[in-house]
Amino acid sequence: MPPINSGGVNWRRNLAALWFAEFMAIFGFSFAFPFLSIFLSKDLGVQPGRDLDLWTAASASASGLSMAIASPIWGVLGDRFGRKPMLLRSMLGGAITVGLIYFAQNPAELLVLRFLQGATSGTVAAATALVAAETPRSRVGWALGVVTSAVALGSAIGPVIGGLAGVVFGLRLVFLGGGFLLLASLVPVLLIVRESPMVPQTGPRLSTLALITGQPGLRRALGVLIGAQGLVSVCNSATQQLVVLRLLAMVSSGVSAVSGIGFGLAGVASSAAAVGYTRLTRRLGYVRTAAAAAAMMALAVALVGVAPWASVVVIAVGLNGLFSGVVIPATASMIGLETPHDAQSTVFGFNASSVAFGFFLGPLIGGGVAATSSVEAALFVTSGLAVLLAVLLTTGAREPAR
Repeated sequence: MPPINSGGVNWRRNLAALWFAEFMAIFGFSFAFPFLSIFLSKDLGVQPGRDLDLWTAASASASGLSMAIASPIWGVLGDRFGRKPMLLRSMLGGAITVGLIYFAQNPAELLVLRFLQGATSGTVAAATALVAAETPRSRVGWALGVVTSAVALGSAIGPVIGGLAGVVFGLRLVFLGGGFLLLASLVPVLLIVRESPMVPQTGPRLSTLALITGQPGLRRALGVLIGAQGLVSVCNSATQQLVVLRLLAMVSSGVSAVSGIGFGLAGVASSAAAVGYTRLTRRLGYVRTAAAAAAMMALAVALVGVAPWASVVVIAVGLNGLFSGVVIPATASMIGLETPHDAQSTVFGFNASSVAFGFFLGPLIGGGVAATSSVEAALFVTSGLAVLLAVLLTTGAREPAR
């Protein structure tokens, strides 16, 4: 495939720069946020118990809620004024809000900053829309898998290094460091990434809805795929919370280390799967590949619930990362292939809203079922949601044109 696309942009160089930039951005986000409860307790003086539980839940979900509201707006602006400016905005917004947590003096200030962070960031959606718009159609699936691998790898490494840095320097400096990492992620985007010129409209500008409804079945197809991405988000966020609770009941000490190993293994497996999954799609197609991986996700989550030893839990978490590392880029690629070029940012903005709402809803479902029944029951409910995802993809998604 020639490196220069129809707009005169070297899409391969773009992709390499965006991989590094997105890895740095997600690394910066995940550098400190897994330790919000510790920061609230040790640095902001929230007493363990009900108050700490409430403030942790509120601060953890605030960014997801605001991102769900703001992402479609940023997506519309991206299609109007360019996807690269939206990516720069998201990285700068994240850098400022994450770095400002260093100065937070009480839980209310942390909550406000988390809300602002969700409203102003959203680097994954911005980078995904830019890659989908600039990459030749036959390479979109592979390119979006490469972006997903950067997200997975940054999410896996960030908490490990952030935890060590927190012990040595304290969590306030870790948040400040996360802000600087996000600021550094701007550099490759500014210096290397290019965007094809916006084509001026010769007639009246068609709205995104008009572009979508003008193609038979497209609205339903995109609705299924965006819903599927949100459902994956629900499953993963619920599972992440429940894995820690499951290990707490199985391991007498070192839970953070064991869970860290499991999440790190999941991140590496997800990163590898996101790059290599296109070999399966060439043989089976996108729909069958994504549906089969969702069914395997269900089995992996159920295995966490029945695992007799902590080692089996760690393996199951790694398998869940492997299979979700297929579902996420496969469904994102289907969205990119289905969406008209002039609506890429808007559609991926709505997709980011669905994913963010999933991160908001997942812990509520998992925690609610665990509190009223048991952790094992909550894991089986989450496994059932993954089965629902497989059914949704099998019955509702359509194979995009190659």
